Amino acid sequence: MNEHDRRALDVAIEQAIKSRDEGGIPIGSALMAPDGTIVARGHNMRVQSGDPTAHAETVCIRNAGRRRDWHTLTLASTLSPCAMCTGTAVLHRIPRVVIGEHETFMGREDWLHGEGVEIVLADDERCKELMRAFIQAHPDLWDEDIGVPES
Repeated sequence: MNEHDRRALDVAIEQAIKSRDEGGIPIGSALMAPDGTIVARGHNMRVQSGDPTAHAETVCIRNAGRRRDWHTLTLASTLSPCAMCTGTAVLHRIPRVVIGEHETFMGREDWLHGEGVEIVLADDERCKELMRAFIQAHPDLWDEDIGVPES
């Protein structure tokens, strides 16, 4: 993980904390140009907006607007991207994904690998703690976010 990747992950973590403080799921994302410039940021807005597709990565990519340089960007996320967010990254041919952690949730990294996307796993304790605390405090909301049916 290089200096630019760390900065992008720091921005993603700031976004995750913002979501948590708004009563949402503490997952954040940032989109970075090759020179380290953050071109977009976003956080999970599913709870706040009522939109089940408003995951951090999709919100971040929406916030980036129309672009033609997706193939040069790096997507940073505090958590391993789910199938929907992975699909969005694959669709736009984003070549690198920095993942804060994948212990609390393993997304579709297999799909990213299969598409030739470079994955940088940060194994960041801040990301793990944000998710552990949230899942412990709000297990039903977490299950809703990742599509686990009611038992």
